[in-house]
Amino acid sequence: MIRVCAALFVLLSTPVWAFEFSLPVTARLTVERNTGPDTYTAPIGVFENGAVPMMTVEGEVRRSAWRLDSPGLTPFQVMRPLRDQLVAEGFEVVLDCAADICGGFDFRFATETLPGPNMYVNIRAFHFVTGTRDTAGKGAEVVTLLASTAASSAYVQIIHAGGLQDEGVAVATDADFPVTTATSPGTSTGTAQGTPLLQDLLRVGHVVLSDLDFATGNTELGPGPFASLEQLAEFLVQEPALRIALVGHTDSVGGLEANIAISRERARAVRQRLIDRYAVAADRLDAEGMGYLAPIASNLDAAGREQNRRVEAVLLSQ
Repeated sequence: MIRVCAALFVLLSTPVWAFEFSLPVTARLTVERNTGPDTYTAPIGVFENGAVPMMTVEGEVRRSAWRLDSPGLTPFQVMRPLRDQLVAEGFEVVLDCAADICGGFDFRFATETLPGPNMYVNIRAFHFVTGTRDTAGKGAEVVTLLASTAASSAYVQIIHAGGLQDEGVAVATDADFPVTTATSPGTSTGTAQGTPLLQDLLRVGHVVLSDLDFATGNTELGPGPFASLEQLAEFLVQEPALRIALVGHTDSVGGLEANIAISRERARAVRQRLIDRYAVAADRLDAEGMGYLAPIASNLDAAGREQNRRVEAVLLSQ
């Protein structure tokens, strides 16, 4: 429940909060960034016709991201109590959407998001809410909430902007809503390490990212999304001490130098996608090319050449 308080979470000395969000006891602050006077452009509709409808407010802008170390949560489980708290404070919910309905990665990359690893957004598992209300004499006030989940944790971003009352939104880690999703005996929690791709990576130290899509003779990665990259990104969130090398490979058609260059550029394209779309830290990803020097099948037939044209993920230590 949102309630007026003196200060359960201290952002400034002895602040008077306009209201307070409650997150589960497992939540911890990962980053905070406040600016003012400033402008904030908040989504008020889903991505369609090539754009996300927006509203812009002026005034103080307060941003924070939180990590909930609770396995098995869904974005809706995280978002529902926060949305209810927002409504209880008199905000009108003008946008309430999830993942594909919002517009997937197009929506995600049209909206302001704090950078990783402090805020992680799973493109297939996020929920977004925008609430607005009028603040007497101070103009429009807006709060946006973004919840996203990985296998072992969840992330929440709160942005409060516009004509803020008092010191804005506080956050207390005392909520009584569920912090995990129960599973039946013998069932998997669905961790990234539990997928065949990640099992192979952990067992043998490298794995082929077989669902990637490159045009023939081209180094540009297709639009995706690709399940292998989503699993890799989630894995790296769960295993912060590990790094990954992306290694490109080709068939034997053409010269060695040209094939090494093509394979390296493809690996770099995969690396950049992980950085841009999944907020994986750049210093945790290497990219190299081997050309046709490490085949996994015969180059004497089309089927073998197809297998040899690939990008692999190689597991590295810190």
